[in-house]
Amino acid sequence: MIVDLPDTTVSKITRALVNVREEGGAVALGRVLTLVIVTREGDMEEVIEAANDASREHPMRVIVLLVDGNGSDARLDAQIRVGGDAGASEVVTLHAFGEAASNLESLVTGLLLPDAPVVVWWPNDTPDNPADTSLGRIAQRRITDAATKPNPWEWVAALSDSYSPGDTDLAWTRLTRWREQLAAILDQPPYESVRRVEVRGAGDSPSTSLLAAWLRVALDVPVDWRYLDPAEWEHGIKSVVLVRDSGEVRLERPEPGVAILTQPGQPSHDLAFPRRTLRECLAEELRRLDPDVLYGRVISEGLELLGPPSTQEPNG
Repeated sequence: MIVDLPDTTVSKITRALVNVREEGGAVALGRVLTLVIVTREGDMEEVIEAANDASREHPMRVIVLLVDGNGSDARLDAQIRVGGDAGASEVVTLHAFGEAASNLESLVTGLLLPDAPVVVWWPNDTPDNPADTSLGRIAQRRITDAATKPNPWEWVAALSDSYSPGDTDLAWTRLTRWREQLAAILDQPPYESVRRVEVRGAGDSPSTSLLAAWLRVALDVPVDWRYLDPAEWEHGIKSVVLVRDSGEVRLERPEPGVAILTQPGQPSHDLAFPRRTLRECLAEELRRLDPDVLYGRVISEGLELLGPPSTQEPNG
């Protein structure tokens, strides 16, 4: 069910939500959080679809904000989606024009679920300091995406300057499969110390620097990391090499979606490494509403220890 509310107010939207639930049988019981999404009109349907898919694991109310502060007329248009049009959630889209867009917190406060955590997601246009915004201050978790930035390394490097507990980035979430596999390798014989690490990835991959920073923190060894020329590789992380006394452990993707694990004295293994979807990343982030302490360490400590990418291959 879709209900359009042109030129409306927050109080009218609240009453309309109550009417929709009473008439259609939809209920707010069981909603575990409120997800606020600040996005652009051209990207709205994609992020709503991702939120709807994630809502099957995390029933929630989704509030989508589209801001057009340049208009001279103050106006708020809204739309309510429930049932099959909203997955296991209620979706409220708010399109604010002119002065109506001047205070985003006031637009969403009356629509938040009572006594439920608030998560704010900026899928594209992100403030420099998310925790210091009016929406960020009311949120337990704040989600950004460095992959949408024109210079991902500079953006990731700047995250440490504005980091607050509760911040996270989908570039970090996309690393889960890599981190799980590398941790599993280190938990197996011969239990040797790692002397050095090499990380390679595409030039537009912020996950490359975050993976290198995580390895720098986790292993406390030198990590050489480098962005590859697009002619060499253009699909996220390319490879990780763990240098041990017995030889190199190499986890490398020859093509997107597949990785090959090579270890001394063992046959190589082909592993499925598909790129994680937006829905998968969002659902993972919504599983925990407490601060991600490890991400905080990687951002605050690991990036500083790591330093900028190298411009040439290491010797030996």
